[in-house]
Amino acid sequence: MAAPLYQAKAEFFRMLGHPTRIRVLELLQAGPTPVRDLLADLGIEPSSLSQQLAVLRRSGIVTAGREGSTVVYALAGADVADLLRSARRILTELLAEQGTLLAELRAAD
Repeated sequence: MAAPLYQAKAEFFRMLGHPTRIRVLELLQAGPTPVRDLLADLGIEPSSLSQQLAVLRRSGIVTAGREGSTVVYALAGADVADLLRSARRILTELLAEQGTLLAELRAAD
C-alpha cells in the first residue's frame, strides 16, 4: 500500500532539512555546476558534499552528468527553484512580522 500523500510530503521536506542541501540547491539555481565549484562555494569536505549530493540525487531533485572528467550537477526541474523562492518569501514575511513585534516591544520599554 502506498504511503499517504502527507507522509510523502513529510519525507520530501525531511530530505530538504539540511543546510548544506538547501545551499547546494540555491547554488544550482544559477545553472549546472561542477562539483569543484560547489566545493569552493560551500567550503566543506568533499566527502560531506558527496554525501549530501547523493541524498539529493536519490530524491530525484538533482541530476548528475559528466563533462569530460568533471561531474556537473543541475536541478532536475524548475519546480525546486520555485519552492526555494516561495520559502524565501515566506521567511521574509515572517521575519518582517517579528521585526515589527520587536520594534513594538522595544518602544514599550
